[in-house]
Amino acid sequence: MSFALDVKKELTTVPVTKKCCQLAQIAGFLRFAGSMTISDGKWGVRISTHNPAVARLFKTLIKEYFGTKGSLSIDNADVPVGGGHTYELDITPEMNSEGILRESEMLGVKEGYNYMTDGISADIIRKRCCKKAYLRGAFLACGTMTDPAKTYHLELPCDREYLAGDVRKLINSFGLKARVAQRRGRYVVYLKDAEQISDFLGVIGAGNHLLRFEDVRVTKEVRGRVNRINNCESANLQKSVNAAQKQISDIKKIEKNRGLDSLPLKLRQAAALRLENPELPLAELAALADPPLAKSGLNHRLAKLADIAESIAD
Repeated sequence: MSFALDVKKELTTVPVTKKCCQLAQIAGFLRFAGSMTISDGKWGVRISTHNPAVARLFKTLIKEYFGTKGSLSIDNADVPVGGGHTYELDITPEMNSEGILRESEMLGVKEGYNYMTDGISADIIRKRCCKKAYLRGAFLACGTMTDPAKTYHLELPCDREYLAGDVRKLINSFGLKARVAQRRGRYVVYLKDAEQISDFLGVIGAGNHLLRFEDVRVTKEVRGRVNRINNCESANLQKSVNAAQKQISDIKKIEKNRGLDSLPLKLRQAAALRLENPELPLAELAALADPPLAKSGLNHRLAKLADIAESIAD
């Protein structure tokens, strides 16, 4: 099971006891997973999901809030790629579908006529708890996220730009920084920052998966830090080896062309020290001098040898 499906499974167990939050969660789900039908001038609503636990949750929520027992069925004709079924919850005019659509702000009334609304109604999300419930319903309807072990990405796809803008504002009301991108004619509200995704999971109530997400994130960060340290140490070691090889080359050039006895005593001692210990880094080499030298002191003498070698014509 994917990480996103695991998150949704947890979200179906989050208790929603306050009536205002029940309505907000239903409204969020309807906006993204519901479709309105009209027959003989009467409105109906159909909710579709590939997740049976989600279908059962909203069947229960709608019954608790509206007192309506919708008709749940399985549509075997609409099997998604990879298998599974589509679970459909139908609410007909006889089941007060129009009242449900109006109260959830899917339908508005103007001059005595019903019309389909767009975006998120401010009346539904007046309270902070209701904002969280609405986002929970929206994520259960259409939210996706990648496995954090691979990469960090969470998104809510929207059919319309106006709705995407409302979703972005709602998410960002919790101090997050969601963005909107257009993809294949649709609008996607997304988060890519690991800390932001973690905070979003907390907002919608996925506490257990927030901890799982953080565990994966910390493990990846520690592993990345260790790799960076190892790479840095490897680079420093290679740099030290290259420097030592250059120093030895300079000393042998002086030895061949002028002889080491031509050097002042301190430089002659530094040259002998390097030739006798070709593998040692500068700090350890300086400690072997008699008397011991500071790293900067030995480096200065080796630099003098490099200048002498450079002055010798090839």
